[in-house]
Amino acid sequence: MNILFVGDVTGEAGLAKVQQELGRLRRQYQSDLVIVNGENAAERNGITEQQFRALRFAGADVVTLGNHAWANQDIYNFIDGEETLVRPYNYPEGTPGRGYSIVDQGRTQVAVVNLLGNVYVSTLPSPFAVIDSLLQEIRQQGVRHIVIDLHGEATSEKIAFSRYVDGRVSAVLGTHTHVQTADGCILPKGTAYISDVGMTGAIDSVLGVKTELAIQQFTSQIPVRFQHAQGPARLCAVCVELDDKTGKAKGITPIQVV
Repeated sequence: MNILFVGDVTGEAGLAKVQQELGRLRRQYQSDLVIVNGENAAERNGITEQQFRALRFAGADVVTLGNHAWANQDIYNFIDGEETLVRPYNYPEGTPGRGYSIVDQGRTQVAVVNLLGNVYVSTLPSPFAVIDSLLQEIRQQGVRHIVIDLHGEATSEKIAFSRYVDGRVSAVLGTHTHVQTADGCILPKGTAYISDVGMTGAIDSVLGVKTELAIQQFTSQIPVRFQHAQGPARLCAVCVELDDKTGKAKGITPIQVV
C-alpha cells in the first residue's frame, strides 16, 4: 500500500495549495491513505474547524497536529468528536482529542500516531518514554501498519527515535522545521524515515512567515507578531510504500510541487 504524507500546511497559501494539488497527487502516487499535518493552517497557528473540514474535503484521510495544536481556541469545540484529527499522544491523560487514529483500509488497518519531541519544543513526557506501551496497545488491536508523525525541532532526537522504533513501526516522518531534508531512507529493520517532510506554504517567506517580519525580529531582537505570507506556494510531501502483509516499508519518495 502507498501512503502520502503532506508536511506542515501553513496559512491560506498552504491550504490553497493542498486544495489545488492533493487530488492529483493521490492519483499520481496511487495513494491508499493520505495524511496531512495541519497544525499551522490558521492565521495565528493552530487549526479551525473550517480548515480541518477543508483539508478533509481536499482529500486528507487523517490530519495531524503538533506544538501549536491549542493555538486556536476553536479546536476545543470539535476535536473530541473527530476521530481523524490527531494531536500529540504524549499530552497528559484527559487532554481533549486523541493521540492516534486507526483507519480501516478494508484489507488492512493503519494506525496514525502524532508525537511531540522534547528538545527545544516541549516539556511533555519524552516520546521515548511513551512509545513502548503505545505500540503494545496498537499491536493488541491487530494493527501492523503504524505511521508516526514526529513533530520535533532536533534532528538528533528524531533520528535516535527512528532507530529506537526501527522494525516496530512502518514509518517515522518528521515535521515542524518546515524544510524538507535529504535523508529519506529505509532503516535496516524496515522503517521508512525522513527528518522533516517540509512545509506546504508560501515560497516567498521565512518558514511560511512574512519575510519582513522575520527579518524585523532578527534585527531588532524584539518579539514580533508573525503573520503568514501569501502568494505562490510549495507543497512538500513524501510517498511511503508499505508491504501489505508485514507493514514494513519498501520505499520512500520525497515530493515537492511548486
